[in-house]
Amino acid sequence: MKTINIKSTAELPKVASALLDFAQGEKFFVFEGEMAAGKTTFIKSLCQVLGVNEVVSSPTFSIVNEYHSPDDIIYHFDFYRLKNLNEAYDIGYEEYFYSKHYCLVEWPQKVTELLPEQYIKVELSIINDQERDFVFRKVN
Repeated sequence: MKTINIKSTAELPKVASALLDFAQGEKFFVFEGEMAAGKTTFIKSLCQVLGVNEVVSSPTFSIVNEYHSPDDIIYHFDFYRLKNLNEAYDIGYEEYFYSKHYCLVEWPQKVTELLPEQYIKVELSIINDQERDFVFRKVN
């Protein structure tokens, strides 16, 4: 487990690099935190650190967005609006989750039973308007 506190979004690239170091090559990440904790904002920073040059935005309505870095494909999921597990089956979640590419999952509690056995959990907590705590955990 690793905990990092930041006082401003300017520190997000540092947190993203620390997360990738912590993950030691693991490519499946789940992001938990209340609404407006900064999950998507952090994922944007993580994608930049991974080398994504395209616009990173929340896949709230599409459920999944695909980005490309020089070295890999990144799948970004937002399951907030998922009504039931059938919707995850309908998008072919298995092809994404078990692709060996990066998977970044917001609102994973909506698909808990579909998550792989091993992943990195990132918990974001709001301290105040600018300050956030990040906790990284390895789940297996």
